[in-house]
Amino acid sequence: MKLYVRAPYPENRLAELREMFDQVVYEPWTKTGERYYEDEMLENLKRVQPDALITELDRVTEKVLSGYDKLLFIGDCRATPANIDVDACTKAGIPIFCTPGRNTQAVAELVVALMIVSMRNALPAIQWAKDGKWVEGTTPYFLWMGHELQGKKIGFVGFGAISHAAAKILDAFDCEISFYDPFIEQSQGHYRKTSLEEIFAESDVVSLHLPVTDSTKGMINETLLRSMKKTAIFVNAARSAIVDYKALISLLNDKAIAGAVIDVLDTEPPTKEDLAIAYCPNTILTPHIGGSTYEVTNHQADILNARIESWVKGENLDKLVYNRDVLKK
Repeated sequence: MKLYVRAPYPENRLAELREMFDQVVYEPWTKTGERYYEDEMLENLKRVQPDALITELDRVTEKVLSGYDKLLFIGDCRATPANIDVDACTKAGIPIFCTPGRNTQAVAELVVALMIVSMRNALPAIQWAKDGKWVEGTTPYFLWMGHELQGKKIGFVGFGAISHAAAKILDAFDCEISFYDPFIEQSQGHYRKTSLEEIFAESDVVSLHLPVTDSTKGMINETLLRSMKKTAIFVNAARSAIVDYKALISLLNDKAIAGAVIDVLDTEPPTKEDLAIAYCPNTILTPHIGGSTYEVTNHQADILNARIESWVKGENLDKLVYNRDVLKK
């Protein structure tokens, strides 16, 4: 069986794949230059003639699967297969394996780091110094005084793997952790379950960790945002569609909260309208890099190899296959 690997993979995990498959063709997007879109993907599948595919960014559409019908499975190095037409795969009888949790630690660490950077006014202070404004007669000690993270109230909206990882880091700062999550019935040890309204009204930092669903789109509205404390920081490293960004921009420009940390926008790459939030007072905008670490490559390979091995053995498929309906075929 021939496996086509289009995602970056560490050598030790590639070695495992070579033990499981007769032939492994390794052409990661990091070497070929970004993703393959529909026509390029089909062209390269026809060239390589694989029995299975591991990808991360490539577009796998109905046209691709209609033009090349030899794939026995697709491994996607993402938490959810946003680059793949799942329905088309299910119709074609192709199981999809994903890598949930691959970037949990990466996102958690960046979220906590940027909480500190925001609360300490670090970025404007750095720019102030670079601009040559640190001159005789200025007092940066008082001009850029900020707040410590120690002992602050941190409110998580959604309390999954990333929130748990961030909370574990924040335990070292003796933070008071509360969360809102309708799918968790009760408090988790010293992490207190509470209402969404209390999270926004009482927290020093509100951090979002929700998927986009019909029930979460626009969930964070102006009423909730306006209920935040004037000293609070708002963090969104989840998905932009959850938040009314126009209301958030208005809030920030009014200096109704202390600042915001944003890693996701409505359109990526952003339009001029999307970038408006970057110019709001004390706002840190990062270009969707929450999960961008070299270690994530190792994590996703670990998860995917374990799932492929289980597929080969026919074990626990109902728990491992993303498009479970394919198992009914």
